[in-house]
Amino acid sequence: MSNSYIPVPMKVKRIVIEDPEKALRTYDLIFQNEEDRKNFKYMPGQFCEWSLLGLGESPFGIASSPTEKDFLRFTVNRTGSVTNEIHYLREGDMVGLRGPLGNWYPVEKFKGGNVVIIGGGFAFTTLRSLIVYLLEHREDYKDITVIYGARNPDLFIYRDEISEWEKRDDIDVQLTIDNPVEGWTGRTGFVPTVTKEIGPDPDNTWVVVCGPPIMIKFTLPVLVDLKFPDERVYTSLERRMKCGIGKCGRCNIGSKYICVDGPVFSLAELKEIPESV
Repeated sequence: MSNSYIPVPMKVKRIVIEDPEKALRTYDLIFQNEEDRKNFKYMPGQFCEWSLLGLGESPFGIASSPTEKDFLRFTVNRTGSVTNEIHYLREGDMVGLRGPLGNWYPVEKFKGGNVVIIGGGFAFTTLRSLIVYLLEHREDYKDITVIYGARNPDLFIYRDEISEWEKRDDIDVQLTIDNPVEGWTGRTGFVPTVTKEIGPDPDNTWVVVCGPPIMIKFTLPVLVDLKFPDERVYTSLERRMKCGIGKCGRCNIGSKYICVDGPVFSLAELKEIPESV
């Protein structure tokens, strides 16, 4: 967009409640101006700043894929004042949007290789964007494996879509929950443990990890043990961002700003960032 400080108007087209507690909601937004739609070019892994007039802004990863032209999708967890107000929105309401912001998953580097996507909880948003993108360009990539964990079966987001992926023969979807639940027939165990059990082959394979910080913390060493090179392991840091354009300084760690230098970093890059991350 021409001015990253000015939000563009977006209409809420569709709302989906993702969990029994109604704390997770997915919003499909549509542009109100055709010029804004044409100018909005993004890639999987990027984020936007939502704004509610008089109430503030909050950053959210883009869950839709650039291959989906008619809407932008976001999943919002009700955790604070702005997200609480977002949950009062109804279909047809208007919001402001700034973006796309940040960098993205290096899908060009992934071409010709295998891709392993590891996610946890509601942080699956930008991973959904990546999966849809890879499937729309399926001929460019070899094996695609998805390892996705949640505390219980009700907390997987995009469940209908995941069910469709499970039926395909060109993507391997492995779902896991933390502890046994009656009627659950998938895997049981925390994501790092299940990743170790599956043991993806590091040969010509790229990995993307996105989820709660504790999940990332314990999954990255598993990938190191499996002999994945640091340069082929990517993760997304989406904490502490505010302005989204590197001006407020809220998300800086050393000389890095998560919102402009990230949010996507390779493990090699992370090892150069102070341990306070």
